[in-house]
Amino acid sequence: MAIADNLKKVRDQLPAGVQLIVVTKTHEPATIMEAYHAGQRLFGENKVQELQAKQGLLPPDIQWHMVGHLQSNKVKYIAPFISLIHSVDSLKLLRVIDREATKNQRVIPCLLQLHIADETTKFGMSFAECCRLLESEAFQNMAHVEIMGVMGMATFTDDQEQVRREFRELREHCRALKQKYFASRDSFREISMGMSDDYRIGVEEGSTMVRIGTAIFGERE
Repeated sequence: MAIADNLKKVRDQLPAGVQLIVVTKTHEPATIMEAYHAGQRLFGENKVQELQAKQGLLPPDIQWHMVGHLQSNKVKYIAPFISLIHSVDSLKLLRVIDREATKNQRVIPCLLQLHIADETTKFGMSFAECCRLLESEAFQNMAHVEIMGVMGMATFTDDQEQVRREFRELREHCRALKQKYFASRDSFREISMGMSDDYRIGVEEGSTMVRIGTAIFGERE
């Protein structure tokens, strides 16, 4: 019952319009099915190999999100089924996603990952790099990707004010990109920010998607 209870607890804290992506990293299909039976359909994975394996074993109505760093040579494995890629951090990667989506005769929804943390180990583009990507001729010619918004990861710190500042920065970047490049596109509206430790702050600062694993499944062994 613990997983169902944890799910309910998290859901009860999320305002209408905020989507919960349950991150299944390292968890077995049987464990994931507990969340599924509790009504959860949006799941996220960090690694392509795990994502591909689980997608083949679990119910077909699950919407899978790629929330971890994605290498361009792995895109082909998830292109046929992925619902949303949160972690587009370069034009090179987006080119490959567009190419693989074309092969699969579908449009793949994506988020642009921005670097907002005070940590060099985290992936993501600067705001200027995002603008260059969106203004590039290569992007203008892509017909099989759709940019739905932005994603970011805050610094892993106990300083909640720092986390809040970083999330606020991501929200401002999203607003600026919307104004400059997507003013007429209603679909550009997602802000994926907030994980088990900081999702409450993320929601307060305008997150529309939270990526939560530990708060639902418990600490990984």
